[in-house]
Amino acid sequence: MSRPIIQLLGVTKTYESKATSSEALRALNLEIAAGEFVSLMGPSGSGKTTLLNLIAGLDMPTEGTVLVEGSDLRKLADGELADLRLRTIGFVFQTFNLIPALTVQENVTWPLEFSGYSRAEVRRRADHALERVGVLGRESGYPAELSGGEQQRVAIARAIATGPAILLADEPTGNLDSRTGQSILDLLRDLNRAEGATVVMVTHDAFAAAYGHRTLEIQDGAIVRDVRTPASPMIAAASSEFRFQ
Repeated sequence: MSRPIIQLLGVTKTYESKATSSEALRALNLEIAAGEFVSLMGPSGSGKTTLLNLIAGLDMPTEGTVLVEGSDLRKLADGELADLRLRTIGFVFQTFNLIPALTVQENVTWPLEFSGYSRAEVRRRADHALERVGVLGRESGYPAELSGGEQQRVAIARAIATGPAILLADEPTGNLDSRTGQSILDLLRDLNRAEGATVVMVTHDAFAAAYGHRTLEIQDGAIVRDVRTPASPMIAAASSEFRFQ
């Protein structure tokens, strides 16, 4: 894990309104190597989600540079940025963000429709992703028919169907009970280990953060701690118990 896949160089993000100015990130420098699992912790409003949005190219820094796979996001044309997000970055949200009117399979396939794949390849990739997260067989169902854990698995299947190098997860277990949340964490770690996906996860939970190789603590828009996460025997044992088959 030596090649940086994500780099932030002197990144500041300021939100301006008529009355106030709010600095979400300030002069932040960060490198994340390909294949790392990085946990982001910090109080609400500390800049964690802003950081994810900058990495995803959903927002741009006020100052500084964001590089993803060596590309300066600010210098990419709109079409190039959209293509990078589609092929390189998968996003998992706390609230799942599934489309209620679409079936499970349709929720997973719609991003693939923009990737230029044949119909057969779209179906193959969707089925593989659903199998990977343990919900193959529910593809004709609708989100409202699934449990919260199943909805999050479908959301992860949608995120990984394009084979992204980077998986960004914003509080992916925040709306789940502890057992179901742990199974989602096991899945994210398995994707990181088995498929080499770089995972950047926002969490308020120290147990969840321990799944990562590194934990970054963010306060007031700055990284105040960057520590390697020691292996936890308790997590390893729990992982083997709840691993998806």
